[in-house]
Amino acid sequence: MSLGGNLYGLVVVDDYSRYTWTLFIHTKKDAYSKFEKLARKLQNTCCSNIGAIRSDHGGEFQNKKFISFCNKLGISHNFSAPRTPQHNGVVERKNRSLEELARTILNDYGLPKCFWADAVSIACYVMNRVLIQPILKKTTYELLNGRKPNVSHLKVFGCKCYVLNNGKESLGKFDAQLDKGIFLGYSLNNHAYRVFNKKLMTVEESIHVIFYETNNCEQAVAKINTDENDQNIYLKNLDSNTEIQLIETLQQEGLPKDWKVRKDLYIDNIIGQVC
Repeated sequence: MSLGGNLYGLVVVDDYSRYTWTLFIHTKKDAYSKFEKLARKLQNTCCSNIGAIRSDHGGEFQNKKFISFCNKLGISHNFSAPRTPQHNGVVERKNRSLEELARTILNDYGLPKCFWADAVSIACYVMNRVLIQPILKKTTYELLNGRKPNVSHLKVFGCKCYVLNNGKESLGKFDAQLDKGIFLGYSLNNHAYRVFNKKLMTVEESIHVIFYETNNCEQAVAKINTDENDQNIYLKNLDSNTEIQLIETLQQEGLPKDWKVRKDLYIDNIIGQVC
């Protein structure tokens, strides 16, 4: 479970520009409401109608609500063949790319898995602005919005940062005005950064943030060639402010942890004789 209480990620890809949206839901039955809001928003902002959508035969897509919505707006709903994900290869490949990117950046900074939704969101945000379509020679953002994206505000996910305490709580004359935090991404509703405040144990959005992008999990590799045995010695710089304290604090505060499913391996469930 993510910090926002979500368990699933719904990925929507535009067939022409390959622009991607990631929607996070708690249960699969919420997929229709999320898609309906996105579809109506895109039809208003892009001034065009959706001609067709393509998905698999999952119950979250093949139901009465989706059928009624498509019939009302004249949308053709195409399905891939059962157990044939290559028929919907565009979004399936995008799912794998987002998963691999999110896993890499989470393990790079040693962050808890409850930050997976933020990692997927920022991976999708960056991919939309840096990947160039080979034939059109334009980014997906430029194909959809008609202008080149601005990438000057991009920061390293998971880096240490300090966010200004601008009225969140009363401070004394000599109290610190900055709170330590972890950079989690960008706000989709305004021009602000999303930061996990370690002091308040909450995720907040702010523009008053100072970043230190070269701090955590930076590995300095030194190769020393000796004349006697020609050994390779690798030195790793560890950050003094380890993220283990963050994980322990998250568990103490009762925030989402890594849940493990326990299987009922009792002797009464065994079929046949036990050797």
